[in-house]
Amino acid sequence: MTTFNWVNEAEKKWNETSNYWNKNSKDMWDKGSRKEIVPFFQNYIEIGSSVCDLGCGDGYGSYKLAQSGYSVLGIDISSDMIEKAKIQRNAPNLTFQKGDIANTHLENESFDAVMAINSLEWTESPLQVLFEINRIIKPSGYACVGILGPTAMPRTNSYRRLYGEEVICNTMMPWELEQLASENGWEKMDELHVYKRGADKLDLHNISNELKQALTFMSVFLLKRKGE
Repeated sequence: MTTFNWVNEAEKKWNETSNYWNKNSKDMWDKGSRKEIVPFFQNYIEIGSSVCDLGCGDGYGSYKLAQSGYSVLGIDISSDMIEKAKIQRNAPNLTFQKGDIANTHLENESFDAVMAINSLEWTESPLQVLFEINRIIKPSGYACVGILGPTAMPRTNSYRRLYGEEVICNTMMPWELEQLASENGWEKMDELHVYKRGADKLDLHNISNELKQALTFMSVFLLKRKGE
């Protein structure tokens, strides 16, 4: 029997998806579901800070951070994604490398902040990734972490687990990530709700945060590393 290797299967998945992702990533970051993330990030992280983008894909989000004045290292498990990033995303303050975001081999406390958008749930242990982020950022550093919300269709990648099949999407609810972070060295500073299409017809100002999370396509948390 062949042993299921999460890292290898994840790289295979994202190598196969790299052309589709590359075709659509610019629109996602400029006009789509990710358009508010960099401005949200800028509210807390000083321009010129060093940032590690974990699960950077083809690097367009990293590129937008670099354009905004940050010094950025993008890391992704997919060799095809990293190859596209190196070819297409050029800036003097931007570099890319292939790697496992749960075990980056980067130096301790070497970054001011981390961005990880829709990448934690594609790892075998999101908790291990939180530990790794804690290790590589400086004391009182920040992490901008986005996960798929309850209404996001990509979460169907985890469905076959109900048949006992091995999957590489580790579905989490927004409240689960929030609690997991709180229990493991992080303080939530802010939250960005990216809603499913159609939610704009609802009165979103007068409902609880719990209900807001339930309607999201994506929840983005701004976390601060708790002081020692």
